[in-house]
Amino acid sequence: MADIKLVDVSIRDGNQSLWGATGLNTRQILQIAGAMNRIGLHACDFTSSTTMAVAIRYAADNPWERIKRMVAAMPDVPLQFITTGFRFVAWQLADPEFMRLAYRRLQMAGIGRFSLLDPMHDVESVLSSARMIKQEGNADVMGGLTFTISDLHTDDFYEDFARKIGACADVDRFYIKDPSGLLSPERVRTLAPRVKQALAGKPLEIHSHCTVGYGAMTSLAAADLNIIDAIHVGIGPLGDGSSLPEAVNMVKNLREAGHTVAIDDDALQFVSDYWYRLAKAESLPMGSPQRFDAGFLRHQLAGGVMTTLKRQLEELGLVDRLDEVIEETERVRAELGQPIMVTPFPQMVMSQALFNVLGTQRYAQVSDQVLRYVLGKFGKPTVPIAEDIRAVILDRPKTKEILGEADFPEFGELKRKFGEHMDDEEFLFRAVMPQEQVDQVYGVARSGQHYNPELAPLKQLLKQLADNPESPSIAVERPGFRLQLHKGAGLEKLS
Repeated sequence: MADIKLVDVSIRDGNQSLWGATGLNTRQILQIAGAMNRIGLHACDFTSSTTMAVAIRYAADNPWERIKRMVAAMPDVPLQFITTGFRFVAWQLADPEFMRLAYRRLQMAGIGRFSLLDPMHDVESVLSSARMIKQEGNADVMGGLTFTISDLHTDDFYEDFARKIGACADVDRFYIKDPSGLLSPERVRTLAPRVKQALAGKPLEIHSHCTVGYGAMTSLAAADLNIIDAIHVGIGPLGDGSSLPEAVNMVKNLREAGHTVAIDDDALQFVSDYWYRLAKAESLPMGSPQRFDAGFLRHQLAGGVMTTLKRQLEELGLVDRLDEVIEETERVRAELGQPIMVTPFPQMVMSQALFNVLGTQRYAQVSDQVLRYVLGKFGKPTVPIAEDIRAVILDRPKTKEILGEADFPEFGELKRKFGEHMDDEEFLFRAVMPQEQVDQVYGVARSGQHYNPELAPLKQLLKQLADNPESPSIAVERPGFRLQLHKGAGLEKLS
């Protein structure tokens, strides 16, 4: 049987799938980095431009510092950056020289592996990005097949895509990425061998979410084919649910099937326990095994999008129309060219379906994002948009306004705007994010602080007491020690 490696997705994809990408800050991640380094992981799915922006927006953490400190604390595990190619934070296509700088600085910071995918399966987009990454450093590049179910996305389609990507010398490996958890064990048994054969010997990995209930069984079925080099997993509470298969359980099942998984089990369990303690301390949800739900195979709405839809209908007092909106979602997706339901496309499709159901007529109201999609600002749809629907969507005054929107500024123009000598790391975010959000990062040194999950309840209690107007001061005492906080007077320690 096969030797199977593990790629841990907890910090990036697990956090994004289960905790809205906002569940972890730098000090929480660094606290467990040493133990993660001992597990024997093949790689760590660590960040993306979106995750880096979230670190700035919600935690005032410097994402460049996060990468550098993690590399120092976990030197034996390559950190992975996932990207859709020529985009950085913003969804609009960026100037090539801007992306070249981004890829250069990411590798200089310590990113050792890039995951490249394009939801439209635009081969040239993937290959151009791979070429640029290799020109700016020596990181490992992994091409991605984004799995979905439609009349177009057959095994033949994916084999052809894999062959074109695998033939490129700038692509080192390939993976089957199943972001919605739609890939069944039966389908992976036909798909994976075709993809592997098309790669001419390059390694193949599998990344299958558990949203529908398939993820763990599909990953095990792929391993049994003896052609998979690595399985992507989440550790402890950051596995299962809408995330990837849970690591401890996956290792047990792989070994039961006769596979070899060369990891340190004690270190893996230690990391799992830490994430459970953190989740409990911070009141974060824990991933759990999913029941199979065949409905997802039709509408392909991820768990988070479905939750948002239900909440919106509840606020409108229209929960009884949920099934109608879901049915319309399937229809809208087909009319818009079967976009793969990964961000931002499921949000677009679901919102349009909601407009169609609640409006006076279908497509009477259309969001700016759908207009941009139809105008090609998100790339070229794999399947052409239905011509009658395209005409209806574009037949409105807003179309001219969006057509007149400025493209991503030219690199030289951005440099002149923010200063030729501004540090490149700061520049990359100032060019694409609100200035007040970037302002809060520079000069703030929070990430070096120690994090202990057990202290979270005490910190919360102290904060509640401090917020109480009837508590002018707070004192913590024990034999030989007194800690007293006076509002407006700072911290006084008496022994």
